[in-house]
Amino acid sequence: MDYEPLCRELYEDDTLTLARFLLGKVLVHYSPEGLTAGMIVETEAYRQGDPACHASRGMTQRNAMMFGPAGNAYVYLVYGIYCCFNVVGGKEGVGEAVLIRALEPLVGLDLLYKRRAKARKVTDLMSGPGKLCAAMAISREHNGLALLEKPLFIATGNAVDDNDIACAPRIGISQARDKEWRYYLKGNANVSCIVK
Repeated sequence: MDYEPLCRELYEDDTLTLARFLLGKVLVHYSPEGLTAGMIVETEAYRQGDPACHASRGMTQRNAMMFGPAGNAYVYLVYGIYCCFNVVGGKEGVGEAVLIRALEPLVGLDLLYKRRAKARKVTDLMSGPGKLCAAMAISREHNGLALLEKPLFIATGNAVDDNDIACAPRIGISQARDKEWRYYLKGNANVSCIVK
């Protein structure tokens, strides 16, 4: 299958709008081991004025990529072990991003299972930000990469109706937990956490 990357202008929208827009799109990685791809089924928005956002106190060495051009990757490490993959959104110099929380596997299933040997079923492969980075071989070396061409980019996927999107509080943060800036596809079994 031949995937076409999204153009940069599509990432320059408001970050909350971008978080919804990315649902149904396809994250594609042409790694040396082979091609893997997954449909984005869950996202979380982080805005500069938001105390849970890495950029809330201004630019640092860690979050500098958040202030770069929209459509670039922001990849950081949590607990010194797991990578989290984000897409920079909004205007350059602002410091906002969308965390990609979960993917539905589409291409490269054998390779995804090889990288995530502990996964017992397909819905465990990429149902969380650390899991999807491990399965897709996304690491800190991709931090700052423009997601506009191979090897790593986001492509047009399935059209998603607004009625198929649920919003819920974000997960794994200690501040601004009341903001319902986590978006996911209703009924998708690959979502990391469903709020009943």
